[in-house]
Amino acid sequence: MNGAPVEGKVNLPAVKKRTVNNNVNKSPEKPTSREIECTPANQDRSPPKKRKLPNEPSTLESGDLFEATAAGATREVNMLLSKFAKVLSERAAADAAQMKELEGVLTEARNLESFLKDKKNHLRQTLALISDKLQG
Repeated sequence: MNGAPVEGKVNLPAVKKRTVNNNVNKSPEKPTSREIECTPANQDRSPPKKRKLPNEPSTLESGDLFEATAAGATREVNMLLSKFAKVLSERAAADAAQMKELEGVLTEARNLESFLKDKKNHLRQTLALISDKLQG
């Protein structure tokens, strides 16, 4: 585990073993503050304290943070919607151009069909005239 604190977990300092003082000259009734902090018995009695993150915003700052986030999200959504509208309008323009082109092709095909029908009728009339002259 690295030394960085993880959210929701508290890193406890390493507990140093308490050395027994065999020195008779020192008064045994008052332990030092360092010994009190490091004794495993005291650590077991007190629950680990949750530390607030220093960057945790207060309620006023969180309201401003929410508003800023909402404003940023609104801008981004509006930007995406405008891009979507632009793409749709470009696609609609392309579709309209293709429809015009297809209508032009259809008109040309109808004109060609009419011309070919006229040619066919003219050819029939000519063949009927030739046939009448040969029989006649």
